Amino acid sequence: MPPGTDYDQCLTRIIQRVRQRVERLAGEGRGDLRLYPAQDRSNLEAAFMFDIFHRVLDRFDVLIRDQIKAGSEPCPVGFAREALALFSERGFGLAESIRYFSIFYQMRRAFYFIHQGLVGSSASMRRLRLHLWNNVFAHDIRFYERYLWNRMEDFSTLLLGETGTGKGTAAAAIGRSGYIPYDERKGTFSESFARNFISINLSQFAEALIESELFGHRKGAFTGAVENHQGIFSRCTPCGAIFLDEIGDISIPVQVKLLRVLQERTFTPVGSHDPSRFSGRVIAATNRELDELRKKGRFRDDLFYRLCSDVIVVPSLRQRLGEEPTELAMVVGHVLKRIVGEDSQPLVEMVLGVIKRDLGPGYGWPGNVRELEQAVRRILLTRQIASEVETGADLERGENLASLMASGAVSARELLAGYCRLLYERYGAYEEVSRRTRLDRRTVKKYVREGSGFQPKC
Repeated sequence: MPPGTDYDQCLTRIIQRVRQRVERLAGEGRGDLRLYPAQDRSNLEAAFMFDIFHRVLDRFDVLIRDQIKAGSEPCPVGFAREALALFSERGFGLAESIRYFSIFYQMRRAFYFIHQGLVGSSASMRRLRLHLWNNVFAHDIRFYERYLWNRMEDFSTLLLGETGTGKGTAAAAIGRSGYIPYDERKGTFSESFARNFISINLSQFAEALIESELFGHRKGAFTGAVENHQGIFSRCTPCGAIFLDEIGDISIPVQVKLLRVLQERTFTPVGSHDPSRFSGRVIAATNRELDELRKKGRFRDDLFYRLCSDVIVVPSLRQRLGEEPTELAMVVGHVLKRIVGEDSQPLVEMVLGVIKRDLGPGYGWPGNVRELEQAVRRILLTRQIASEVETGADLERGENLASLMASGAVSARELLAGYCRLLYERYGAYEEVSRRTRLDRRTVKKYVREGSGFQPKC
């Protein structure tokens, strides 16, 4: 592409030129792959597929939006017969046509969830989007189509990054972009991408309940098990994916059982002796330092090596803005569109003005995108970020802790509890307190409760 050429204009010209040449070949009776020797087919096949893809691209976009609204029930694909007829006219067999048609749908979903869902022009965000795309389609989509399109469940993924950076959004982009075959008899894809991604935050469950949530349980397996319960591994569809968030918080016994699922693709519900098969893909995430946990024996090496077919680091908002300061406006615009349902440059400018006024240009966003999202909501409601009550209470509580420490009238445990409470009131998330204090989430929750007794002096 020549320097200065608009990308969209260039792509439009390429699409038009390819279409004109394909139509000329068809008009001359040469638009069928079966007319050509094998050594001549590769480039011609690529041109035919490129043309068909761009003929149905807009209708795939409509289908994706309709499927999001419809939820778990697969939507009818009204243009499928027309698309498959185009494949047939170009000499593709039926099974081959259905596979390519399904991959086209997968590509368009990946574009929607990766390139439109994870905005940002910084170098780290461009790398993240490319990494996610390669996670779905491998390094070469032809290689993927030949070898991997129906084998991706063997490739687990580990997402790393600070709390609030968007690991869940990245996981959902992978999980909702998996291959889903087209069912010609039903006239739909075999399942809905809105149903085939299941997420669970492991840190929110007590130790005794995690196994039941993951693997399910049988009636009578323990006190209170009054009926059978399906865990997420049972609910995951063959084309689906499971997202295990905060995997660094789970105990060694649960890690052992997860390892079995990844190694043998089987699991056993609590209270049952009958193994069940799991056919989906596993995506895991943590904001913890797994290398440190492994050194301390709190995270098994063998589980780590089963999870790390691909390791993706989601960049902090601080890093992104350091690389590209204008990215703040892009993220704010994206958040606002989700909240109000439309693009609004005046709203973006108003929010940016309040952020600059209340936080200054160099604010580090310790809570990352999650903190920014809540700041935007607060600005829409109050036209400010920090309230008088928050800043005053935080300052007074900090001074109270400092004076108690200086007087020697507080134990180390009480001081830690008060500090955890202060951080929790500032950031509103146990995960952020855990990251800052390097304590596990359950310990943080305990200290936050204890720290509620540290009231500012009157």
